Amino acid sequence: MTPALVIFDCDGVIVDSEPLTLNLLRDDLELRGLSLEVSQVTSLFVGGTIASAGQRASELGATIPEGWVPDMYARIYALLKRGVDVIPGVQHVMDMLDQAAIPYCVASNGRMAKMEITLGQHPELWARMQGRMFSAEHVPAPKPAPDLFLHAARTLGAAPAKCVVIEDSATGARAARNAAMRCYGFAPHDTGAPLTAEGAQVFHDMHHLPELLRL
Repeated sequence: MTPALVIFDCDGVIVDSEPLTLNLLRDDLELRGLSLEVSQVTSLFVGGTIASAGQRASELGATIPEGWVPDMYARIYALLKRGVDVIPGVQHVMDMLDQAAIPYCVASNGRMAKMEITLGQHPELWARMQGRMFSAEHVPAPKPAPDLFLHAARTLGAAPAKCVVIEDSATGARAARNAAMRCYGFAPHDTGAPLTAEGAQVFHDMHHLPELLRL
């Protein structure tokens, strides 16, 4: 099936921002009494919001002070402003979608301010996403709720059953499943088992995505 709309997650799918954010989060939580390996931080927090990360960390024993969420956002934004790479191959995928006249967008649990920093560092990428950026700020509930993906599809006039989601987190894959959308799970560094468990079809190299999308 040729998709009517391709919905990309942002962090870890379009821009390689996850390692920077996760390392910062790990170091901060260690100072607050919760020592975790990067793999554990990834498993626990990738795909969520900073608020949900703080709540989960608190449940695991971290001392999370009042004002931690806005402070973490400020620190993350400052770190990302130093430079974030684009995921290799993703702009080629977008070029091929343009050639096939298939619309696409980005839908992220991250705030618009974060996308302005990460996508905004790359003028061509920023230009092609104008009017096609959706944040969990726009909907009642973030991923894994289906709200964000359904909002993007509704705004761009695509039926959910004809949408395809590109995700790198189990949280995002679950949101796609909850929205009744097909999901391809991007797992460049491991088997992608958590994505598979949520019903996503896993791939490991962005250069393989056009074939999956039948472009």
